[in-house]
Amino acid sequence: MSIVTIRNVEFINNPAAFSDPYKFRVTFECIAPLKDDLEWKLIYVSSPDDEDLDQELDDCLVGPVPAGINSFEFEGSPPDPAKIPTDDVLGVAALILTGSYNDQEFVRVGYYQNTEYDNEEMKETPPKNIMFERLVRNISAKPRVTRFQIKWDVTPPQLQSTAVGAASSAAVPSANDLAQDDDSSQAAKPNGTALP
Repeated sequence: MSIVTIRNVEFINNPAAFSDPYKFRVTFECIAPLKDDLEWKLIYVSSPDDEDLDQELDDCLVGPVPAGINSFEFEGSPPDPAKIPTDDVLGVAALILTGSYNDQEFVRVGYYQNTEYDNEEMKETPPKNIMFERLVRNISAKPRVTRFQIKWDVTPPQLQSTAVGAASSAAVPSANDLAQDDDSSQAAKPNGTALP
């Protein structure tokens, strides 16, 4: 069990132009007040085989965090086209939201992002040089959620027997495995993603 559990991620502008910022709302539950901030990061993964090409689009601190249901809006920059290999621009990439406390990652939520041209003719016959101004992105409503047990400031009785360092999912999501079913995720709500 974790002190913080994400309940919903709602993408406010999806689909959107490739160059638009990412705008979404995160709702999470905290079962005990935290004295330090939670850190949230948004990462774009264009090439699953080359971690050096991952782009951290933005991060934000949220806190102090009271017990109960909390939410915040996050706006992240679009990826830098110059850092994406030409062969990886169109098609599927991964978008990952991470949550950390005191430099310990406790949750990772991964989504597929599909990037394509905004009209059928360009989809069927893409121009030789990529026209980024004509690209649109669409983020899948079904996430892959990975949770990690970390050391929190507070230890409610129900957490005392939980081993620190264990992960509740076998693997961290990547562009190759985001589509796999994860028993820990629920069906999407309209305009959002329900997370247990």
